[in-house]
Parts: sequence; C-alpha cells; structure tokens
Amino acid sequence: MSSHLVQGQRVTMPVEIREAAACSAMYLVRADAARAIVAYSGLDVAEPLPGRAVCSLAFVRYVDGDLGPYHEFAVAFLVRPPDAGPPPDRGLGGLADLARSGVGAFIHWLPVNQGFTLDAGRSIWGFPKEMSDIELRWASPYKRCTLRKDGRVVVDMLFRPGVPMPAGAARTSFDAFSHRDGVTRRTPWLMRPYGVRGRPGGALLRLGNHPIAKELSELGLPKRPLMSTTVEHLRMTFSDAEPVTPPRPASTP
Repeated sequence: MSSHLVQGQRVTMPVEIREAAACSAMYLVRADAARAIVAYSGLDVAEPLPGRAVCSLAFVRYVDGDLGPYHEFAVAFLVRPPDAGPPPDRGLGGLADLARSGVGAFIHWLPVNQGFTLDAGRSIWGFPKEMSDIELRWASPYKRCTLRKDGRVVVDMLFRPGVPMPAGAARTSFDAFSHRDGVTRRTPWLMRPYGVRGRPGGALLRLGNHPIAKELSELGLPKRPLMSTTVEHLRMTFSDAEPVTPPRPASTP
C-alpha cells in the first residue's frame, strides 16, 4: 500500500471520498478547438460525432474525505486512451470507436479553494489544481455555482432540477488523465453516485472575462448542453497515478 507525504501529513492510497455532491453539464464542442487545447498532453479527443468533441464542466462539493472538505471546479474532455490505436476515419465510426476503445477524461483545469487538496492533487496525481474562489448555492433544487479567479468571474452556472435516474445508473470506473511537468499520467477513478437527477439541456452558462473563459468561448460556449446532471451523494476512490506515453501524432505532408 503506497503513501505520499503532503504538508507533513501521510496520505495513504487509495484516496477515499466518503461524501460529496456534484453538478455537471456535458457539451458537444468543436473538435478542432478541443484538440488544440489538449495538444500539450499528447492525447487526442474522442469524436462521438464527426467534428464534435465532448467537454464537461463540473462543480463538486467535497464534504468528507481523505483530503478534507473543499470545493472544486473541473474542465474535462473525453479523450481516446493512449493504447486505443489509430483513430477511425473522421467521418465514420466515431461511436463504434468509443465502444471498442473506450474513453478517458482528460482534466484540463481543476481549481479548488483549499491548500491541502491543491498540494495533494498536484504532487500525487499531477492534477492541474489552482487556488480559486468557488461559491456553491446548493440548498434549493436550482443549483448555482460561480467560479472567480484573480478576482474575475470565470464561469457562472445555474442548474435546473432534472428527473430521478435509476439507482446506480451512473456508477462507473474509468481513467482520469492529467499532464504536469511534461508527464502525462493515468489515474484509475471509481465513482458511486446516489440521488442522481438528469435532463437534456438543463444548465445555463455565463462566461466572465478571465482568459480561461475566453478559451471556453473558443469551443463555442456558452450553448445548450447535451445533458446536465446533479448528484446529491457521491463516493469516489482515486488510486495512484502512473505515467503513460501518448502516441505521437501522425505527421502531415
């Protein structure tokens, strides 16, 4: 059983999150813009539809876990695993390729509001955590989430209530990918959600004037999301990260 020293405290793997809540929105965005954003990782975005990639924006309220209580925001893209082989013809077979090769979540940006989880996320998994001001209004059926960085609004999101989804419908394990200090890493990630509600659309997004907001706008945001979900109770397990070698992009004549 491995462990890591963070701010003088020993963190034993795997890291367990015993209670959290989350809201997220999934968007179909321009694949060329998404590919340009994640190019530094060496990974390639998945294209479920020709010319379209998937970007997810999520807020998480961590209540009880090995890294303490904190708030988090994530910008993530669905990517093809490094060992998935060559991509199919861009115009054909996108969904079939996803079913055959699977997908992972590349974590492009991960602001948090507490220092311990920031240092743990960076040193253990290479997650791109930054300190930010994250305000979550969770009491009503309408969830409001606002992120500010350097005193400037980045995103402001309102989530409408959805319909209950079957228990365990979203229970899943997959790989989270990150890139830090020139190394791309893969982290096994298990999620066990309860009290899940979802609906097509269902989220309103307002972008601020921060550079990250500009980057999101280049994807074609804000727009109607493909799907939004809220999770009242979420348990998660994060295992140790391992370095991966992304395939080299094919050279163009």
